[in-house]
Amino acid sequence: MNRYSVIHIFLFLVYLLLYNEAKQYHAVVIIHGVLTGSDSMELISNRIQEMHPDTPIYNTVRFAGWSSLEPMWQQVEEIGMDVLSISAAFPEGINLIGYSQGGLLARAILQRFPMHNVRNFISLSSPQAGQYGTRFLHLIFPDLVCETAYELFYSRLGQHTSIGNYWNDPHHQELYYKYSKFLPFVNNEINLFNNSDYKTGLTKLKRMILIGGPDDGVITPWQSSHFGYYDNNNTVIDMHDRSIYKDDAIGLKTLDKQSKLEIITVPGIHHSEWHKNISIVDQFLLPYLD
Repeated sequence: MNRYSVIHIFLFLVYLLLYNEAKQYHAVVIIHGVLTGSDSMELISNRIQEMHPDTPIYNTVRFAGWSSLEPMWQQVEEIGMDVLSISAAFPEGINLIGYSQGGLLARAILQRFPMHNVRNFISLSSPQAGQYGTRFLHLIFPDLVCETAYELFYSRLGQHTSIGNYWNDPHHQELYYKYSKFLPFVNNEINLFNNSDYKTGLTKLKRMILIGGPDDGVITPWQSSHFGYYDNNNTVIDMHDRSIYKDDAIGLKTLDKQSKLEIITVPGIHHSEWHKNISIVDQFLLPYLD
C-alpha cells in the first residue's frame, strides 16, 4: 500500500468520525411537566441542536401553565394526535422525551396510540407508578396532606385534575381502583379493562429509558420513576417485585428480557434540575437518542 492510499484511508476515517459526531438524530418530541411549558424544556432542545445540528425538534406547547392540570386523558388525546402527525412526517421513526408529568403523558400516548413509530422513549423523573407526596402541590392546595388527599382526588372534582388522575394512595387502594380514571387503566390494573394495545404500544419500542434519583424531593416515592411503589406499610416495592412487572401487564418484563429497558438512577439531582442540568442531558439523554 503506497503513502497516498494510507492518507486517503486516514482522511476517509476522519470523515466518517466527523459525520458520526455531527449527524442529525431522528426527530425528537419533548413533553414538559406540570405547571410549566415548552420554554422550560429549551435547554434540552437547544443542547440536542448544538450537538446534533439539523435534528428536527418538536417542543410541545399544548397544556402549558395552569392548563397542564387538565385531565390526563384529554392531554393524551390532544398531544397524542400531535405525536402521530409528527410521526407521519418521519416514517423512519422519532424519539420521545417526557419530563415529570410529561413522561407519564408520553408513556400513555404510546399505549393509547400503538400505531406510533417512536423508537426510543425517555422518561425523565416521572411518576410512572403514581404519586403519594404533596410537597409540589402546596402552591395549588396549601393545606393538602397525604393522609387526606384521597378525599379530594378520589372524587368527581379531583378526577378533573391531572394530579388526581395519578394520585395513588397506598392506604386506600379500593378507592383508587374505584374512582381513578387514568393510572389504573394505563397500568392495565383493571380486570374488566385489560387492553392488549397498551402492552403493544410499549413492547414495540427499541428502548425505554427510565431515569430518576433518591434526591428528587418531589416524585414520591422517587422509585415511582422506575415503576417502584409503596405497599400499604409505606415500604417501597421494587418494580421487579410488583405485579405490573411479574404479570407483564404493560410489557415491562418483555422489554427487560429483550434488553430494551434501561433503569438509570442518578443521585444529587432535585426534581427541578433534571431538565435544566446540561450534564444530565449529555450523560443520560443524548446517548439514548439515535
